[in-house]
Amino acid sequence: MLRTLTIRDFVIVDAIELEFASGFSVFTGETGAGKSILIDALQLALGGRGDASVVREGAAKADITADFAVSDAAQQWLEENEFAIEDGGALLRRVIDNAGRSKAFINGIAATATQLRDLGELLVDIHGQHAHQSLLKLEAQRALLDNQAPSSEADIVASSHKQWRALSRQREEFETNAKNVLIERERLEWQVNELDKLAVKPGEWAEIGNEHSRLANAASLLEGAQEALAALSESDHPILSQIASLNQKLGKLAAVDAQLQGVLDCMEPARIQLQEAVYALNDYLDKVDLDPQRLAQVEARLDALHSTARKFRVAPDDLPQEHARLSEQLQQLADASDLDGLRKQEEAVAATYLAAAKKLSKTRAGAAKQLSAQVTAAMQELNMTG
Repeated sequence: MLRTLTIRDFVIVDAIELEFASGFSVFTGETGAGKSILIDALQLALGGRGDASVVREGAAKADITADFAVSDAAQQWLEENEFAIEDGGALLRRVIDNAGRSKAFINGIAATATQLRDLGELLVDIHGQHAHQSLLKLEAQRALLDNQAPSSEADIVASSHKQWRALSRQREEFETNAKNVLIERERLEWQVNELDKLAVKPGEWAEIGNEHSRLANAASLLEGAQEALAALSESDHPILSQIASLNQKLGKLAAVDAQLQGVLDCMEPARIQLQEAVYALNDYLDKVDLDPQRLAQVEARLDALHSTARKFRVAPDDLPQEHARLSEQLQQLADASDLDGLRKQEEAVAATYLAAAKKLSKTRAGAAKQLSAQVTAAMQELNMTG
């Protein structure tokens, strides 16, 4: 429904803004009063032809804006063409300057005159002498028949046809790009197969790096731990023995002077901590081993991980994620590459569409007979033949 029509500098009109309420509106006036100018302005806003002659004399441009409340079909068109706004309306604007240049806008977004016309056909039906009327269009005739016998059949036909066309395009695209798809699939299969063989685990790069560091430095680690253990408990004058001796002497002295008890209290925990260190060093030395064979295996694994990471242009620690990503791409490509499956789906949906279309045609044929009888009866009341 047209809500407002704003006209500026159009033909003889300086400026006018009209508001329309729901229902029937009538413009009356003598011949030449300018009633048709309003219709001409509206047609221009709906994408009609216009040139510099429509600009009011002395003005720089003609500016017409029409504000509509929209139907479901018009709203769908707005959404599909990315012109939709929150309040669900449609603001059509047409500007023509005195050089004949034209600009069009839908909801403030630049549009073409063709887009204005396409949307306008969903908003307004203008009837005039010798004018093209929507009643002559097949789409309008079908809409009348569907209104005569409302059902969900038309929606089913539209939905199945849309699905059929989508599958048909998907199948055609696959057939066109079959060679490229095959090449891409072979590439992904090779990459995934190589990563399958590598069988890298999450966190493996850090773990094997730590192991390599231990194995590569095993000799120096072993020597250092042995030296520490000897100094603490196995040398000619081990630290533990010296501390134990000192504690014994301090104990005797503290019995004479209690002020030394604090010193003794500090020394004894130190002795206990050093004894724990001796136990830990013995345990460590039991585990540390010079293993050249294992070191060679670890270095080979590190080299394999590093070279593969360079080949795939990722960090070695990211190889598990890259493996998962490529595997998913391969699966998606395999699913989309099922030409036989696509053809079967297309055939099934096409059969559904044709069956629904046949049923709808039958319903419309029945509605056409009813509508024809009703129109004929109405024409007789007007004393018109038909």
